[in-house]
Amino acid sequence: MGRNLQNGERLRPVDLARGHGLSTQAIRNYEEAGILPAAGRTPHGYRTYTSLHAGALRAFLALVPGHGHQTATSIMRAVNQGAVDEAFRLIDESHAQLLDDRRTVQAVESALRDLEPTTAPDPGVGSEPAPVSGPGGTFIGPLAGKLGIRPATLRKWERAGLVRPCRDPRTGYRVYDEADVRDARLAHQLRRGGYLLEQIAPLIAQVRAAGGLEPLEAALCDWHGRLSARGRAMLTGAAELEAYLRERG
Repeated sequence: MGRNLQNGERLRPVDLARGHGLSTQAIRNYEEAGILPAAGRTPHGYRTYTSLHAGALRAFLALVPGHGHQTATSIMRAVNQGAVDEAFRLIDESHAQLLDDRRTVQAVESALRDLEPTTAPDPGVGSEPAPVSGPGGTFIGPLAGKLGIRPATLRKWERAGLVRPCRDPRTGYRVYDEADVRDARLAHQLRRGGYLLEQIAPLIAQVRAAGGLEPLEAALCDWHGRLSARGRAMLTGAAELEAYLRERG
């Protein structure tokens, strides 16, 4: 919907909805959620909206791609309640999360650059487990602590094929060698980046087979693209929100 509405011009819910491909029920839901300011009412009780409501709707829809529906809702609710500083705090948190995600990508790339050209061969079916005496071997508790996750998460990753620790022949405890630690670290970083276990498993399998960076190059390129799109969406959302704030006065 354009910005050439006259001050005081009254809009029906359907007028707001049509401009953005929404239903009139969605407009009512947005008002009830605090995304839009409270509507005016005709003498017969029908909702009426103005250019201010149109600006609020534009701001919200522009905020969603960069911040997500829940955070965008909280931002608009705070603005409409006069808590602008709270809205800015929520925006700052989103930017901080984006920065953290960028650092995560860099960490994954750094981890991949540190990969050895080849990895130790995986034990075959029926082969004896490796002894613990080799360098780099660690148990589930210390590895989970190093990654900041629970041991149960590592066991879940093992069931999904992301890590394949050997068993100590004397104690039966899981033992993670250097390649397992690498795979666990990559799995952790990719999970933080939003990848599902079923997406990570083939990537790690390819890394094991190839022993290099190539298998993850496409995933990292896609990841960079999604982060850049989020950053641009945040800029668009900020511009629409600023226009709404100016209109609110």
